[in-house]
Amino acid sequence: MSLTEIETYGVERIPDADRNARPIDLFRLAFGGANTFATCVLGAFPILFGLSFWQGLAATVLGLVVGALILAPLSLFGPLNGTNNAVSSSAHLGVHGRIVGSFLSLLTAIAFFSISVWSSGDALVGGAHRLAGLPDTDLSYGVAYALFAVLVLIVCVYGFRFMLFVNKIAVAAASLLFVLGAFAFAGDFDPSYPGTLPAGDPLFWPSFIGAALIVLSNPVSFGAFLGDWSRYIPATTPKSRVMAAAFLAQLATILPFLFGLTTASIIATKAADYLDPAAPNYVGGLLAVSPGWYFVPVCLIALIGGMSTGTTSLYGTGLDFSSVFTRFSRVQATVFIGTLSIVFIFIGRFAANLTQSISTFATLIITCTAPWMVIMMLGYVTRRGWYDPEALQVFNRRQRGGRYWFAHGWNWRGLSAWLVSAGLALLFVNLPGQFVGPLGNLAGGVDISLPVGLAVAGVLYLALLTAFPEPREVYGPEGPRLVRTADTPILPIVETVG
Repeated sequence: MSLTEIETYGVERIPDADRNARPIDLFRLAFGGANTFATCVLGAFPILFGLSFWQGLAATVLGLVVGALILAPLSLFGPLNGTNNAVSSSAHLGVHGRIVGSFLSLLTAIAFFSISVWSSGDALVGGAHRLAGLPDTDLSYGVAYALFAVLVLIVCVYGFRFMLFVNKIAVAAASLLFVLGAFAFAGDFDPSYPGTLPAGDPLFWPSFIGAALIVLSNPVSFGAFLGDWSRYIPATTPKSRVMAAAFLAQLATILPFLFGLTTASIIATKAADYLDPAAPNYVGGLLAVSPGWYFVPVCLIALIGGMSTGTTSLYGTGLDFSSVFTRFSRVQATVFIGTLSIVFIFIGRFAANLTQSISTFATLIITCTAPWMVIMMLGYVTRRGWYDPEALQVFNRRQRGGRYWFAHGWNWRGLSAWLVSAGLALLFVNLPGQFVGPLGNLAGGVDISLPVGLAVAGVLYLALLTAFPEPREVYGPEGPRLVRTADTPILPIVETVG
């Protein structure tokens, strides 16, 4: 398939002859999607929470490593099954229950697409205002947002190859521009920045853990999307190389995270008003402390980063929507969802002022996605990595039956584990000034929602598989690992009448 040829594949299994992507391509897409201003904004949170530079760096590294370890196994489903992760989840949630993954990825993509367009548009307009006197008006912002959104939509319509081409350029260019920032801010940066929390402050650990979890949420947000990109990697590719690509891509995002952390410490010293916890404006603060010659690189980072993050988010959204509503082709679904997202971006920015609350919404969605990822990983382990690609496609082909039909297309074991763990995790969310769940203060103000969700999902899912064994046929020729099976008959795959 050539670069300018519109991709026709949806979520059907990619033929082996067309699967010629490599792990380095997965690295480029996963890294490129996070090597942006949106990630820099997340990198500023440790300073916003009152941590010192070194404490913030420790929280950032902790969140990145743990998040990358959680994410990496989700890269295996694409090469194995030749489809996206939501369809692969049919094996554990049922061919109808897989809509949970599609729904989570849809919400995550719209949220991060919006954050990307807003942050990049703000940086572009702000830089142009300081550099060339462009009026800082709603019209200017609207034009910038529209430019980003339409360019992203065009790339996503063309599909995987064109998106990969964009990210090949974006990874190198954005990385170079971030490195250039080291020279721009070298004179102002003080690594001994002490933060605003005095020694022994009772808010230190809640702030430290909260900052680490915000960083961790960035890798986790890619969980539902990895299969969108890795499905073009041949099934014969060593699993270790595929996982390493996903893991290293997240570790590489230390670059934008460190940029955000470093510049936030400078903003806190020279322009602290921009880090008001009630209404933080990182992009405005960055422009306020940047030397004049760095305004052009800021605008370029905004343009390149907005394209990269937007394409990786919107592409997967269109793909998933076409898998749930099969009357839509991938292109039609991408245009439909893209148009709705653009409408949301403008209403959310100019009519409803949702630019702050959308970040909270994204965090809550990720809190629900993490338990889904655990169920997928444990399902992979108990199945010994064996799946029936044809049975995974039953829903998409409007068929019935097969290994993953379970109870009318729903596997209540996986669904119950996800519902309970996600619901419990939401109760423990503690985002001061944004959202605090009913149990959010039980850990002394520390947000333990993600650890709770991950742990409960793992324990409950394995307990349900043990207490209520799945049919032997879903485990393949080598049988299960860790759990028992039941001699439950499997319905044959048949066409749905009408």
